[in-house]
Amino acid sequence: MNMAPGGTSALVAMRNEIAERLRDEPTLRLLDRDLKHLFKSWFNRGFLELRWIDWQSPAAVLEKLIAYEAVHEIHGWDDLRRRLAPDRRCFAFFHPALPDDPLIFVEVALVEGLAGAVQPLLVQDGDDNAARNRAARADTAIFYSISNCQDGLRGIPFGNFLIKQVVEELKNELQHLARFSTLSSVPGLRRWLTKRLASTGDPQAALLARIATGAGRPDTAKSDESLKPLIMRFCAAYLTRRASTQEPADPVARFHLGNGACLEWINWLGNTAPRGIQESFGLMVNYLYDIETIESNHEAFVNDGTVMRSAEVDALLAAEHISAPNPELAENTTP
Repeated sequence: MNMAPGGTSALVAMRNEIAERLRDEPTLRLLDRDLKHLFKSWFNRGFLELRWIDWQSPAAVLEKLIAYEAVHEIHGWDDLRRRLAPDRRCFAFFHPALPDDPLIFVEVALVEGLAGAVQPLLVQDGDDNAARNRAARADTAIFYSISNCQDGLRGIPFGNFLIKQVVEELKNELQHLARFSTLSSVPGLRRWLTKRLASTGDPQAALLARIATGAGRPDTAKSDESLKPLIMRFCAAYLTRRASTQEPADPVARFHLGNGACLEWINWLGNTAPRGIQESFGLMVNYLYDIETIESNHEAFVNDGTVMRSAEVDALLAAEHISAPNPELAENTTP
């Protein structure tokens, strides 16, 4: 089947269909496992081709970017053109068996300094000449969106190869870039805090209740500023705790920390879109990729769960007390 025209694509689609039936037909797990084993061989790094996608790329590929974007929705062709402007980069992995269908792609913004909010990166701003000038002044590459495109290839580790190779590509093209960082979501934060709120006997229940009711709702971008230090510190504790089977690591944090990134900073109201407020009270995180420390960071995280982090994140964790809205809430604030 793999050798037949369109055979690989059909097998990938088959595994996606199997995933929808596993709950009711658990015996299909054997077939799913075999397909995953085969795909890890067929789609290994040696067969993947990295391509820079720009506005001159084939329309069929550009259409797929709009369809597959899973983090920050692309609202039509004008929005896509802005994301492919001269101060932006988009790279994707392709496979010879699926030549016009990306497997995974990453969107990058070339900026000055460490970007702390995603909305300014998504808006249209100026013409191509202005964008080229911004790219020339940029000292930082911000990875703000990574999207897997093929549901049938879930569990195949493309992302770790992609980030590292794109860093190398950007270093070779733009030698004035000094820093490579993500601007990432924290999709498990609100769920984790809600679980803590539900646990009986938590000495911080009053604080957590205050956060749950006053730190933004899915239908609004507003948050109670007085809760900022509380939420920032809870987020730092969430991202740096040792994960367990009962409390697994945040999926985005696990991806970047497992790739060897460092937890650099937590940004208040970095994403004011409804989804950002719903998942993480609007917080976003910078994970820093430093070529010289990627391997040691990766080994520390994989071997014993150590999260490499900046002094600024340590400062959030080290504060003994957090200023609370009411005096009676100022005690027992250590996560």
